[in-house]
Amino acid sequence: MDIKQLSKSSINIGIDGDQWIFTRRQKTDTATRVPLLLVTQELVLKNENHPQCVNSDVLFPVLRNQKMNSYIKEIASVCGINKDLTFHIARHTFATTVTLSNGVPIESVSKMLGHTNIKTTQHYAKILDKKVSDDMAVLKG
Repeated sequence: MDIKQLSKSSINIGIDGDQWIFTRRQKTDTATRVPLLLVTQELVLKNENHPQCVNSDVLFPVLRNQKMNSYIKEIASVCGINKDLTFHIARHTFATTVTLSNGVPIESVSKMLGHTNIKTTQHYAKILDKKVSDDMAVLKG
């Protein structure tokens, strides 16, 4: 899980003068640069004095993947969300709901996800096409 590796030195000024995360994807060892959204900047600030962040020079106090997924499931349950949520699903949601559904070009999404082949990212776009098809089928009915 790449989020565990993020340190203060991962945040740099990007080409646009704003804060970006510069890192390498753990799975593919591919360089990745992602602009920080305001909400992410706020989360970084919120956690900057957390003992784990201070002692380990990390941005977020992340536990083991299994424990994080357990917490995500617990939060989903409290919120009445009846889906099997995991960290991997969060990555998928970022790709589809946050970026592609809001008009971010697939090439940019592919780069942010650290995919070495655009065909990997196109899988996410197919899911969007299926959703559009399903939504329109409801409208047709």
